[in-house]
Amino acid sequence: MTTVRRVPRWADVAPFLVTRPWSPDPVVRRLARCVCVDDLAREARRRVPRAVLDYVETGAETERSMHRNRAAYDALELRPSTFEAVGEPDTSTTILGRRASAPIVLAPTGYTRLSHHSGECAVAASAEAAGLPYTLSTYATSSIPDVAQAAPGGRNWFQLYLMKDRDVSLEHVRQAREHGYDALVLTVDTALSGAKWQDRRNGFSIPPALTMRTFADMARRPRWVGDILTTEPLRFATFPEDSHYARWGMSNTLREQALRPADITWLKERWSGPVVVKGVLSVADALAAVDAGADAVVLSNHGGRQLDRAPVPLELLPHVVAAVGDRAEVMVDSGIRTGSDVAAAVALGASAVMVGRAYLYGLMVGGRRGVDAALGFLTAELAHTMSLLGAATVADLHPGHVALGQTRPGPRAGTHT
Repeated sequence: MTTVRRVPRWADVAPFLVTRPWSPDPVVRRLARCVCVDDLAREARRRVPRAVLDYVETGAETERSMHRNRAAYDALELRPSTFEAVGEPDTSTTILGRRASAPIVLAPTGYTRLSHHSGECAVAASAEAAGLPYTLSTYATSSIPDVAQAAPGGRNWFQLYLMKDRDVSLEHVRQAREHGYDALVLTVDTALSGAKWQDRRNGFSIPPALTMRTFADMARRPRWVGDILTTEPLRFATFPEDSHYARWGMSNTLREQALRPADITWLKERWSGPVVVKGVLSVADALAAVDAGADAVVLSNHGGRQLDRAPVPLELLPHVVAAVGDRAEVMVDSGIRTGSDVAAAVALGASAVMVGRAYLYGLMVGGRRGVDAALGFLTAELAHTMSLLGAATVADLHPGHVALGQTRPGPRAGTHT
């Protein structure tokens, strides 16, 4: 049979053409190119100086911890219940006794205004709108009252680095209580800050050090430089402005470097709400924290930013849940980039996950709107995964939905995921 060729008509082609409405708003255009957190990461690389991006993206020393975190999620297998597919699953859950729209907590991140001048206030407002808890860092670039004002109806948590001078920490506790924060997150894995080789190569500091290398890099990002220079000066805003605690490089000297379970009990006695202990990496430490009064523990290697070759939190999760899950909530962070990662962690027993880099990429791309996009991606992906797994509610996710794989070595040091 001979094929007859013809010139296509416009009516034949038109149904296949898809055009996006053009917007004069560059944030709208950037976000229109993104459908997931990895897309936000790609766009972020075009928006901020290399030293700032590397501060967020890179890990400690050889970065093996960071890459193994991600490899654990890449290696797992999700196992659906085919005959229990769900049309519209409910992603809401209870975290520390209160409802949240999804089992997601926004993790504490220091120096957030480096990513975008709107910083912690924009992130807290986004979390409030999404119905998720937000955790303000001790080393935040926005103050405790300013964040409370930005998200007056939000679930604001405060992350505490315990100082050698306990009066300094008690002042943080007092301010958090006064401004309506409902949980304290005590970080226990930072007796010393991690050795981030890439930050050293970049001469990273606050305020940014203008070496010839960083100056050349920043010259390619004039919008970021303009925003930094024309808005509130960068500083550690949870400390008084003239305090030596607010100085860059002083944290290792002033922070408590000999934390003990008794410090959890001490904090619990001075705080009326839940106490979460973040940075736990063994069953023994989880038991010790809960015995000392912790209401929840977060299995975390700080996103691979502290101890290189540290245990992978996801792989520890089932063991810690078995040990303390009937007495305290168990959360997990480090390596989470998709809603299916969230579903897997919850299926293995986590009450919630913490995410940091994911929302920082969104912040870099579009400020508050970028964070909204990141949280929207994660929540929508979680719902989609739950539907395909056959889980109508978060409580329906169970270990039978997940098989942990064999973690493989990640990319060589210096590469990013």
